[in-house]
Amino acid sequence: MKKIPALFLLFSVFLNLNAQEVKELGLMLENYEYPYPVSFYHFNAQKDDYKMAYMYIQPENDNGKTVTLLHGKNFNGAYWETTIDALTKEGFNVLVPDQLGFGKSSKPKYFQYTFQQLAENTKGLIDSLGIEETTILGHSMGGMLATRFTLMYPEVTKNLVLVNPIGLEDWKLKVPYQSVDDWYKNEIGKTYEDIKNYQKESYYAGDWNQDYAKWAKLLAGWTLNENYDRIAWNSALTYDMIFTQPVVYEFSEISVPTLLIIGTRDRTALGKNLVSKQVKSTMGLYDKLGRSTQDKIPNAQLVEIPDTGHLPHIEVFDKFMTPLLEYLEK
Repeated sequence: MKKIPALFLLFSVFLNLNAQEVKELGLMLENYEYPYPVSFYHFNAQKDDYKMAYMYIQPENDNGKTVTLLHGKNFNGAYWETTIDALTKEGFNVLVPDQLGFGKSSKPKYFQYTFQQLAENTKGLIDSLGIEETTILGHSMGGMLATRFTLMYPEVTKNLVLVNPIGLEDWKLKVPYQSVDDWYKNEIGKTYEDIKNYQKESYYAGDWNQDYAKWAKLLAGWTLNENYDRIAWNSALTYDMIFTQPVVYEFSEISVPTLLIIGTRDRTALGKNLVSKQVKSTMGLYDKLGRSTQDKIPNAQLVEIPDTGHLPHIEVFDKFMTPLLEYLEK
């Protein structure tokens, strides 16, 4: 009998351990605990009733200011925990919604996703809480939503903060069109290793640790759910929204004070796997995109964080939080 190399056996055990660490998660993350109590905003849209999960943290030393944190495509409100802690310590009220189709919010069977619709849902939540003015801070896909929200509701937006937002370039100009069915086929077959490898290459440019693995395992936990097809379909719909609804052409219309916080090692871009190596090398270059975006937004401030990937608020928290607090406390 042919002997199996010891190194191969060790690698197999490592993969099995990783798989065992991935736990099945409920459709609405019912068995996943958020860092703060979760409430629900109920609303009607597109002929159906939905609920939007959110955390609203009001500190005792209330400074009268509110910050709304908008999550990215592959995340939910829970990943803002340390940001919430730091902001509330300084007296800020903090609102953290899960967008429709994400986290603990409803997962529609059929829905036309637009950034305008998500902005309107978020505005309804803000109004329901009696918040008249708020800083809108968006990360990744949340940056595209934050931009759209600001363009639609400048009277409510005190400041706009964009943290490694996607949508700083129009991928339609370089990437072949993918239908919703194409995005769905890509999502339905994903495993933890697929999710990890994508995030390792794009988000962190090769770096990886357990702080990142935590969020990859959360996505992988959904793949074990018997209703994962619903989650995958919503994910496909939001990919289509991101790809077909760029905000890059409207940055010049932003009329509120804006701060860009950019980890320059980030290489996130939709559709890099669908283009040639040469074209891929021109996409997701945040060391250039941050500066070009600053030039497009009137009077925008830019904070670059060298050698940092897609999630500055997780990878280098102090380097992210220090300039954010300085900006918010002006």
